[in-house]
Amino acid sequence: RMMIRWWRLALLVLLLPQVCGMDLDVEGDNEASGAAEEAHELLRRGSGQHTDNWAVLVCTSRFWFNYRHIANTLAVYRTVKRLGMPDSHIILMLADDMACNPRNSEPGAVYTDDRRGVVADLYGDDIQVDYKGYEVTVESFTRVLTGRHPEGTPPSKRLQTTERSNILIYMTGHGGDEFLKFQDAEEISSRDLADSFSQMWQKRRYNEILFMADTCQAGTLANHFYSPQILAVGSSAKDENSYSYGHNDHIGVSLVDRFTFKILDTLQSVSVGSSARLFSDMLDKLQPSFLLSTPTMNKRLWKHRPLNEVLVTDFFGATITVETGATPYPLNGGVEVGGGGG
Repeated sequence: RMMIRWWRLALLVLLLPQVCGMDLDVEGDNEASGAAEEAHELLRRGSGQHTDNWAVLVCTSRFWFNYRHIANTLAVYRTVKRLGMPDSHIILMLADDMACNPRNSEPGAVYTDDRRGVVADLYGDDIQVDYKGYEVTVESFTRVLTGRHPEGTPPSKRLQTTERSNILIYMTGHGGDEFLKFQDAEEISSRDLADSFSQMWQKRRYNEILFMADTCQAGTLANHFYSPQILAVGSSAKDENSYSYGHNDHIGVSLVDRFTFKILDTLQSVSVGSSARLFSDMLDKLQPSFLLSTPTMNKRLWKHRPLNEVLVTDFFGATITVETGATPYPLNGGVEVGGGGG
């Protein structure tokens, strides 16, 4: 019996490398197949074609002296609505209510300046704030991105995007090296954002993302992004501040930041269906001499189509694609009636 056991042990030792080699080969084949499928999926989803645009607009600051951060966010909100994006496709997150602040000399209103010297009320009557006050947290923002909401969350608080959706994510507040503060109580890091975007890509929640941040050291927020088809733009580089623009004596505070002011100034000339290019007509005009900081553009994850082909309206405004599949047919003695109009 002892001899039989020794023979069994020797046979096992001889066969073990071959069995392991077979397992390794199978594992290697699986990895190669997975890599090929991932490459195919990237090419398929990287055509640049999309059916709809969405926006997540976030002000992370509280307190009266941060008035401009609320105004920044509301100004972008008004702009994307002017360009046709409906409230159903906008998630608006405001950490404070400046319109009802007791220090506000213009109750019920929030103002901003533009280059023409016009002071415009951004609040108005047709505003839809989805998250306000203490609802604006790192957790709620992350849930919006990933779609992991508690049961009973209404559709108006959900980002109901698909693999064909382009998303504008605009964030403003106070930040630092690879982080952005939420209400001076917590912060979201570059790694947190990167992991959220990764979940979005795996769950087919976006086609392309334009991430814009107006905060100190904004460019560092994109340091750890690793998911494809994301373009990240920041108001300042590492160790640089982001600055406000001007001061309104009547309100008593600054009404806008320089980076956002420049973006809005460019968007004033953009209309629905415009052929303005995102890079040459907008981002290339962000001059350090005006911003007093170095604007950043992280394009290392943008490899699926040339940047010079990207339109401003690929992210700002509405995109609606309708495919009926119907062909024209003759009516009234052969007169062809196609799908037109109004």
